[in-house]
Amino acid sequence: MRGPADGPETDGGRAAARGAWSAGCAVTEPAPDGDTLVRMLATLANPHRLRVVAALFRRRTYVSQLARELGISRALLQAHLRKLEAAGLVSAHLEVSSDGKAMKFYEVTPFALHLTPQDIAAVAPTLSPHETVRPDGEGERTPLS
Repeated sequence: MRGPADGPETDGGRAAARGAWSAGCAVTEPAPDGDTLVRMLATLANPHRLRVVAALFRRRTYVSQLARELGISRALLQAHLRKLEAAGLVSAHLEVSSDGKAMKFYEVTPFALHLTPQDIAAVAPTLSPHETVRPDGEGERTPLS
């Protein structure tokens, strides 16, 4: 429920968005604003990235192993991992193997999305005006055409 302190005149609607998000959606950290939600959804709107998240849900692993498992090149996988990491959906940790080789291990960052029309209405006021988050999930803003 929105109260007077939650309106757009006080914080651009962010308090209302947090309230609606926590009621209908769950994430491990503060509820995303509209731009962050767009970035997360845009990042997940790619079949390769969905496969990466699914594989990392099963177990954390390093790039070469994951590329073999998914049947894609390491370069393509690294591009997708960068986008997933920028959106806060995966995290990476550098570790040293038994033979002294540095290896970057990736794992899923816990998140849950349950999105309703009410949730969208609540975060819409927090979207940047006249700008959009690039569909590739990189987070750079470009003017609307």
